[in-house]
Formats: sequence, C-alpha cells, structure tokens
Amino acid sequence: MKIQKTVQIPLEAAGQRLDQALSSLWPDYSRNRIQAWIRDGRITVDGVAMKPRSKVLGGETVVLDAEEADEVEDQAQAIELNIVYEPAGMVVHPAAGNPDGTLLNALLHHDPVLRSLPRAGIVHRLDKDTSGLLVVARTSLAQNRLIEQLAARTVSREYDAVVNGVLIAGATIDAPIGRHPRDRQRQAVVQGGREAITHYRVVKRYAAHSWLRVKLETGRTHQIRVHMAHIRHPLVGDATYGGRPKLPKGADDALIDILRHFRRQALHARKLGLIHPVSGELMSWEAPLPDDMKALIEALDDHARGEDDAGGVEVIYVRD
Repeated sequence: MKIQKTVQIPLEAAGQRLDQALSSLWPDYSRNRIQAWIRDGRITVDGVAMKPRSKVLGGETVVLDAEEADEVEDQAQAIELNIVYEPAGMVVHPAAGNPDGTLLNALLHHDPVLRSLPRAGIVHRLDKDTSGLLVVARTSLAQNRLIEQLAARTVSREYDAVVNGVLIAGATIDAPIGRHPRDRQRQAVVQGGREAITHYRVVKRYAAHSWLRVKLETGRTHQIRVHMAHIRHPLVGDATYGGRPKLPKGADDALIDILRHFRRQALHARKLGLIHPVSGELMSWEAPLPDDMKALIEALDDHARGEDDAGGVEVIYVRD
C-alpha cells in the first residue's frame, strides 16, 4: 500500500528534531517507523533527505513517499493458535519464501479487526522455531505505545535456553550485531553493527551443556543465538549458528537421540513484562516450557543423575 503525505513543519516546532516534529504531526505512526522512513530516504525536507536528529527551523515542506509492505492483502487462515504463546515453527509474518501459513494469517482469522493495523498488530518478532510469548496490539494507539516501549527498553523479555558447553556463572554480552560479512542470511558480531546487549545466568550445569535464563536489553535479529555462538556456547539444535550436536561422555541412547534430532534452536520466550499502553499498569505473563525443551532438560537431568549414581564427577571448565 502506497503512503504519500505532505505536511509543513509549524513555526513553533523550530529547534526540534525532525523525527520528534513528525511524530507530533503524524500520531498514527510510531517514532521508530518515522525514523526508519527518514533513514531510508522515504521522507524529504524541502526536497532533501535528512537524518532523524536533524533540527528543523519551522516552515519546511516535508514529503513522505513510502510503501507499507505489510499492508498487502494477507489472507485470514484457520491456523490453530494458543493465545498464551506463539507455537514454535511458525513464521511471524509473510515474507519472501513464506507467503502464507504465518502468525499474521492466523491472527487475521482469529480477530478480523486486526486487518486495520500494520502487521496485524504484531509489535515484535520471534525467530522461526523459537517458542514462547509474543505481544500483539489490537489498536493503533496500543501498537504505537508498545513499539515506543520496546525502543525505550521498558519491555522485559526473558528466555530459557539450552546451550552447548559448561558455563560457570552468568554474565553480560555487549557486542554489536549486523549482517554477516559473507553470508547475507545470517547475523554476526561485527564492528560497526547495532548495539546489542544480552544478560544471562546459569540455571543448571550439565556435563557438556548449560541451561540458561537470558534477558534481552536490546532486540536485534537472532540476538541470543548470535551472542551465544560468539562466546562459543551456541544453542542446542541451532543449525544456522551451532554446528553439530555436542554429545557428553557416557551419554545414553535416549540423550544421544534427543541431541541429534532436536530440530530447532533450544530457545523459549518464557516471560514477558510490559506497561499496559492505556492503563499504565505493569503486567507480565509466563509460558511453560514446550514439550521438546522439557524432554531435552529431563534427558540431561537423567544423565546427570546417572553420573552421580556412578560415584559423581567433577567438571572443570577451561576456556580457549
């Protein structure tokens, strides 16, 4: 859908940032969206592309010429949804290679009023094959305010993850993320990438794996997967960033089978907290571990108990 608008910056807005002034003039769009349009050259000021932080003088003519790609005629589809959390394996919204069968199609079937909102009210994404909680807005006001909360980092997102290797203690990973220099389908820690901060703590250590609780401070594409691979502890089952499964010494057939056939990254968005966009109330929700991750952790627990019954082991972790 084509979006074309022309406005004049009011004189009283003199000295404001361009994105700030336009947010007041176009309240139906979040500042994040306006900033993206400015950076992409979709917004010009007196015929010139500018930066979001550029100061306005007042009286300038602003032209917006953009495509709202997410407002194509997506079809409502009867896809079963658990409204507590997004099923793993479902793409969030249509894109190249996934024209339908997505969460967006299911939402349009569940609640047709969402057709009036960009991306059917979807506020943020989960990677395909990551299970867990995802928030969807039902009004334009709620969607814009929730997007602003994400930008302000007031949305709390906590994940369960099972990674390869033994981590002794929690830590913070502060490493910028951008496109992989050689593989455009992947992300990587790169100089000049966007700020990315991940906090994690250890829930349980095993012979060759660790169960972690991970909190996002920022929300870059594939952030947890990239950061854990960067510190050489990729997620179990992550074919893109993890490589071959790591089998602990003395693993029984059941554990070997689960590790070799875990078909997705072992990552689950377990807890989501936010400020209600209308009432201002602090709210949070939790989603229990899905069956596949529960079975993985149970198999690791069984193996750990077997080692203890055999006389116990001492794990010494040596970092390269």
